[in-house]
Amino acid sequence: MRFPYERLERFVTDVLVAVGVLPDHAETTAHRLLEADLRGRGGHGVIRLPQYVPRIEAGGINLRPEVVLNRETPVSALVDGDNGLGQVVMTLATETAIAKAADTGLAWVGTVHSNHAGAAGVYTAMAVRQGLIAVYMAVASANVMPPWGGRERLLGTNPISIAVPAGEEHPFLLDIATTVTSHGTIKVVAQRGEQMPEGWVADAEGNPILDPHRADEGFLMPIGGYKGSGLNLAIGLLAGVLNDAAFGSDVIDHRAVPEQPANTGQAILAMRPDLFRDLDEFKDDIDRHMRSLRGSGKPGSVHLPGDAAASLEQERRRDGIPIEDVLVGQLRSLADRFGLEPL
Repeated sequence: MRFPYERLERFVTDVLVAVGVLPDHAETTAHRLLEADLRGRGGHGVIRLPQYVPRIEAGGINLRPEVVLNRETPVSALVDGDNGLGQVVMTLATETAIAKAADTGLAWVGTVHSNHAGAAGVYTAMAVRQGLIAVYMAVASANVMPPWGGRERLLGTNPISIAVPAGEEHPFLLDIATTVTSHGTIKVVAQRGEQMPEGWVADAEGNPILDPHRADEGFLMPIGGYKGSGLNLAIGLLAGVLNDAAFGSDVIDHRAVPEQPANTGQAILAMRPDLFRDLDEFKDDIDRHMRSLRGSGKPGSVHLPGDAAASLEQERRRDGIPIEDVLVGQLRSLADRFGLEPL
């Protein structure tokens, strides 16, 4: 079923307000979740609402956080989220990085005492819309795989997003987990009644697990073997340890212990391209290279990072956001429970 963006955003906001979230925090969270759905990142969209509600009700989220900037310099800051909703904390971090980069040319902003903040690309997209280059990293909210050669879950899906502005072309916008897939994507596959492809999840002996309902019995696999494992670890150090946020054995599964604060860490770098060259010349060059890359195969066969997301967003703003039937049922149950107008 498809629903208009505005209707879903209002519904998510209303549910969050019904469980005690401040209206402005609810609106920010709903906006970030629905941005993910618009851009095809369904594993981090409204599908997360039925997961957030029990965590909020269990006391795992501070509904009246004092989100503050610590250790601030002209080019950096550490945002203490006071265990508030991740989308609220990370939105402030991104806005801070954008403002500082506009003044100084670049800025690195980290977070501590944050929570799951959804799709990585929605934050780099905020920066790229202001003409900035951006890099986002996060420590995931559950450990799903061992370090390379290990057998203990000490690393998460730890995503990275890199965005580069263009002129007339779509901006380059990479948004990936450093595992082959994410738990959000596995949840989408489960709701569709499909099996996982081989290579997503394996047991301790390396045998593939295809049933998405059994994913927790195995390990998610890193992209690129030991290289992806190394990148995952680097992200954990820069977005977690550097900020005094959780990493490794300190990470909790926010689904399994919803009453516990997660101390999630994130980081975003924002930078003005004109630090290095004339901005218009830079954008013209990006356009030229994007066109060359897209023209290197059969018409329509080459898809660069950000192309599909831009196309999906245009289509879904026009035709509505598709929601799986299982999720529609969960959302309608929330509406019944809180006395809200159903979808």
